[in-house]
Amino acid sequence: MSKKIAVIDYGFGNIESVLKALNFCKAQAETVNKPEALSGYGAAILPGVGSFGPAAEFLKISGFDEAVKNYVKSGKMLYGICLGFQLFFTKGFENGEHEGLDLIKGEVKKFDLKDKSLKIPHMGWNTVKTAENIYARKMFKGIEDGESFYFVHSYYALTQDVSKSSSVCDYGGDFCSSIAFENVWGSQFHPEKSGDKGLAVLTNFIKEAL
Repeated sequence: MSKKIAVIDYGFGNIESVLKALNFCKAQAETVNKPEALSGYGAAILPGVGSFGPAAEFLKISGFDEAVKNYVKSGKMLYGICLGFQLFFTKGFENGEHEGLDLIKGEVKKFDLKDKSLKIPHMGWNTVKTAENIYARKMFKGIEDGESFYFVHSYYALTQDVSKSSSVCDYGGDFCSSIAFENVWGSQFHPEKSGDKGLAVLTNFIKEAL
């Protein structure tokens, strides 16, 4: 199996910062902008910054949606970041209703905050509470519960199966801040912007994947 990591370039990602973080973690990473090339990599990352609807539509038009689904079916590991994480879910409701990749059953909805002192987007550092399951322990290995990670988002994920959630974050109420189940991992927070703790999460993914 290839020891290289594919960073999927579909026009909605913070590619350079992800590549830099992976390089810091001593991983070999390359951008991939053709769906047919994805299968040649040992692990993959789906980054993302922007709106759910256009991103989901582009994945479908480009053929990356089926390529990503087949990649996961093959047993190789995939990590989604921010919008990429949100695209893992069944549906998103940003500017209408849109179909996601349906890798994780659930929906992505806009924050409806009763506490008006809280701003949208949820931006900056916030603590996460890690789950008590085997995949959460793998994802957050060496990281203490209650550590802070960096967030920038106005929509949040609601998973139907809480056993697949690896952490939650409180912003006017708990939301799913990361998932880890079998070979599908992802986080609403940006590990590449979260300092040593974020790099530790990426390192745990790399070790598990390759």
